[in-house]
Amino acid sequence: MNENSPSRNPEAVTRFVERFAAVMTESGMQRTASRVFAAIVSADDGSLTSAELSERLGISPAAVSGAIRYLVQVGLAGRERDPGTRRDRYRVHDDVWYTTFTQRDAVLTRWENALREGADSLGRDTPAGARLAESVEFFEFVQEEVAAMMDRWRALQEQRRAAVAGAAAVGAGKKG
Repeated sequence: MNENSPSRNPEAVTRFVERFAAVMTESGMQRTASRVFAAIVSADDGSLTSAELSERLGISPAAVSGAIRYLVQVGLAGRERDPGTRRDRYRVHDDVWYTTFTQRDAVLTRWENALREGADSLGRDTPAGARLAESVEFFEFVQEEVAAMMDRWRALQEQRRAAVAGAAAVGAGKKG
């Protein structure tokens, strides 16, 4: 569907962008970065230019630039050049959530290692060391579960894509 399509309700899109941005802001993301991310996610092709973001959100190009810098840094958006222009286009990749979770996995590993070192330093037989050792066990459990969950997600995605491709092939065969 085209952003200018009659079936797209601009007010509903604006409400979604602001509502989703509010949820992300409540979760700790910067407000402008949340709004920019939500606007890009709501674009049919998952990308917008700085000018488009400024216009849609009613914010300055400098505010867009700061938000994009943050989103690129945390891996939620990418920057690419519009072919034949000097204009940057900001994109949310299709697997943004998968990538975000796998990056979080690396953070959890660092926390787990630091907690393990702490448990060893404090002594696992002390109350503080035992608490840290239990935290290590928790992070080990979460890491295993997240890895298994991500594998299941990839398998589900492949099944869905195969089903869509099969349906498209059947539809093309009926037209011929």
